[in-house]
Amino acid sequence: MSGYSFDLYGAGLTALGSGALWWPERQALCVSDLHLGKSERIARRGGAALPPYETRDTLARLASDLDRTGARTVICLGDSFDDPLAMQALPRQDRLWISTLQAGRRWIWIEGNHDPGPVDLSGTHLAELSLGPLQFRHIAAAEAKGEVSGHYHPKVRLRLRGRALQRPAFLLDRDRLILPAYGTYTGGLFCDRPPLADLIGDPGLAILTGAQPRAVPMPRS
Repeated sequence: MSGYSFDLYGAGLTALGSGALWWPERQALCVSDLHLGKSERIARRGGAALPPYETRDTLARLASDLDRTGARTVICLGDSFDDPLAMQALPRQDRLWISTLQAGRRWIWIEGNHDPGPVDLSGTHLAELSLGPLQFRHIAAAEAKGEVSGHYHPKVRLRLRGRALQRPAFLLDRDRLILPAYGTYTGGLFCDRPPLADLIGDPGLAILTGAQPRAVPMPRS
């Protein structure tokens, strides 16, 4: 499958072009910041009426990644829902789709700052997860080792052949990996801005998402 493979603390991992992380040895797929129900939350708070298709689009990409990898464990790395009310407002068909994806799999919901309470769906709800040499949590800890986190929605801006390029990206150094946001309606923070520029040490890599994931030296100001 198309992806960029690397090691983090002895774990052989692959960054997929979709923004998901695949750990073949553990048959585990990790995704961060789905922000399901974001259009509902924005409308509920009086914001712009966005087309309410982002949940299905996100779930469709997740279903595709699960089919491609055959993952037996799924780790949702926090902010899976845009807020607790957005989770409760999910249409019945979307809840059934999530249940179908969960069937026969170990499914772990890591708590995020948008969804800190227990998830009203099947699966296990945890503050963080230790699995083999890796620690999975929503927000990076300053002195962590072997850490996989999300939260910041990292993205990269580059100039290639005279053209400006912006793309969500994984950020990697010797100690940690920060995942891009997986959800359809998610913005991002450029990797040369704090705190990302401070969290990722030298040499740091940015692994660009897309049809052919590629790694470049992480841009810095």
